[in-house]
Amino acid sequence: MGFLVSSKYLCTMLLLKDIQFSYAQNKTLCNINLKLEQGTHVALIGESGCGKSTLLNLIYGLLQEEDGIISYNNEVLEGADSHLVPGHPMMKYVPQEFDLMPFTTVFENVGEHLSIQIDDRRTRILELLEVVDMSDCKDRKVKTLSGGQKQRVAIAKALAQQPHVLLLDEPFSNIDNFRKNDLRRSLFSYLKKENITCLVATHDKDDVLPFTQETIIMRDGQILDHRKTIDCYGQPLNKYTASLFNEVNVIPLEWFGNTKEILCYPEQLQISKKGVKAIVSNSYFKGKDYLIEARYQNQSLFFNAVKAFEVGEKVVLGLVR
Repeated sequence: MGFLVSSKYLCTMLLLKDIQFSYAQNKTLCNINLKLEQGTHVALIGESGCGKSTLLNLIYGLLQEEDGIISYNNEVLEGADSHLVPGHPMMKYVPQEFDLMPFTTVFENVGEHLSIQIDDRRTRILELLEVVDMSDCKDRKVKTLSGGQKQRVAIAKALAQQPHVLLLDEPFSNIDNFRKNDLRRSLFSYLKKENITCLVATHDKDDVLPFTQETIIMRDGQILDHRKTIDCYGQPLNKYTASLFNEVNVIPLEWFGNTKEILCYPEQLQISKKGVKAIVSNSYFKGKDYLIEARYQNQSLFFNAVKAFEVGEKVVLGLVR
């Protein structure tokens, strides 16, 4: 069953054109061009220091671009130099450092910027606390919360004013593993229902693959790839982009009858009757299965198996086509 979308959002988009930015004469972002349709959920991934957080800060208006244009709904968004109070009213940003009031309650933090005259104020706050699984903590002071709990409150607070665009910087980094999946499902379901555009910077492929329609891959302040998430994963441009999702094998010419060098993930290699004869060097337990590392022609190959192998054991590996 689909969600009804307000007509005022149907043709809206966030647009970045030829964005340049430097810190202390060092080029940080170079020739950034983006177009994000309203309601799209987009992952922003790349190695540490590649410019992910800087890009979010520029979009939100916490920094001033040196060159280029950022616009939303055909309106140019002025940068930090043009605002006494940084940030754009149609956007909300949850950085890695949370902007919370430590000596007030969770409920009061989420409703901080909501007028007490709004008829559904309490209902809205409680709904958002349910989204981030913090209903039971609504009367606790923020200073008593764990880092992960504060992170969830910060997300709810950002959503309270019904933004059109939500920017998240490592939003699940402090969340306990057993809560992450439920929180991600709940949050992205809410964003979809409300048709909120979301750009999430992350290092975790589990934030990316199940929940985002598009992925932007950055390196050294530039965008290397921007496609549908399924295409970025399934047809990586190079070893760097593939390695952001999983271990990656670089298969040289003709190892498996291939006519060019190819990249493949561990699930694309398996024990076979025909293929290359490798020697096991390590087995890594992953829960439901094992990641096996083997050596062939002085190169490591990674594949998945339901059991561990002895070091030195010989295996024949075939490519899953």
